[in-house]
Amino acid sequence: MAFNSLLKRADPGAASYNRPMHLRHSHRLPASFAPNPLTLALSKVRAEGKEILDLTLSNPTDCGLDYPSEPLRGALGAPEVLGYRPDNRGSAKAREAVAAWHGHSVAPEDVLLTASTSEAYTWLFKLLCDPGDEVLVPSPSYPLFEWLARLEGIAANATPSYWHERWHLDLVALEEACTPRTRALILVNPNNPTGHFLSRSEWEQVLEFCAQWKLALIVDEVFADYGLEAPEEHLPTALETLEPPCPLFVLSGLSKVAGLPQVKLGWIVARGAHAKALLEPLGFIADQFLSVSASAQSAALAALEAAPAIQAQIRRRLKSNLEELDRQLLSYPAISRLPVEGGWSVLLRRPALDSAESCALRLLEEAQVLVHPGHFFDLPGENYLVLSLLPPLGVFARGMAQALPILSLRS
Repeated sequence: MAFNSLLKRADPGAASYNRPMHLRHSHRLPASFAPNPLTLALSKVRAEGKEILDLTLSNPTDCGLDYPSEPLRGALGAPEVLGYRPDNRGSAKAREAVAAWHGHSVAPEDVLLTASTSEAYTWLFKLLCDPGDEVLVPSPSYPLFEWLARLEGIAANATPSYWHERWHLDLVALEEACTPRTRALILVNPNNPTGHFLSRSEWEQVLEFCAQWKLALIVDEVFADYGLEAPEEHLPTALETLEPPCPLFVLSGLSKVAGLPQVKLGWIVARGAHAKALLEPLGFIADQFLSVSASAQSAALAALEAAPAIQAQIRRRLKSNLEELDRQLLSYPAISRLPVEGGWSVLLRRPALDSAESCALRLLEEAQVLVHPGHFFDLPGENYLVLSLLPPLGVFARGMAQALPILSLRS
């Protein structure tokens, strides 16, 4: 889900459109597309011509990174893209590149290409669920899952994680949320936006839980290459488990791996005999869409060859902005940030003297600094603001310098 869609999320209780009945849209869509207060305020500030310091920026192509343009352009425009050779799992050459990138004994035949990880979720929902079924999603998390599930006619049931020195999965909450219609558990490792990795002990419990409840396990690892403050016992990748006791599907894509969201190439890796047995019906679903472009598949190898250099730039950016945040926070003891084990976001914690949304509006209107209130990601309470660590160094430093004095006035 693009962040502009996130900003536009309105109150789910808002009234639906006053349309003639024959034009009524599906109940799977939001009841209203009216902009929320932060979106309205953002439009107003932009209309006034004021410079906005966007600390929600998560598009790597807008962050001043140095991309190897010639090899990427050459691969995207290779002569083979003029031919059409459909394969429901994706081209063999691209799947070989993905398998080689991951290692861990991943074979090309274990890989199925998609146009994005969002599409990968929808295909897995089609594979695993009937209308009315459910999937479990530990919360806080990215709001993408609720709408992807609803659009497939299923429910994404949020189960709370808990904070004790770091974020932890609540296995008791997961068990209590299971029903006869639960079909899968979704995990993001590291999580977005909390940044926490699964611990190895949590991973073993998750595998046992899914086997016991006969659930498929979907693990999104798009941020796995961006560890920052990860503890020693963290799980770097679910692919370490060669033969899981349940169907395991690992998701990733070029959007984060190579900082190339516009290329539109994601993938699903089926891990273990249980998941591989489902590749044929999954391929049948993919065959109905054949959505991955020839140019994206042609560019897969070049993009993955460029990925280490692009990732190195991103990691330096994340580390530098985190260091700048820590430096500025020394002057504001009432405001702190949570550890960032991995990913591109940081959670800023402040005294909840007003709502997180009111705080975000105040920062935008008084300092022209854009941040996300924690409730966008179902963070508990009103203490949290969510910031991206990806903006250019100067933008991030200026944004924090303008935001922290305003935050401190209510602290």
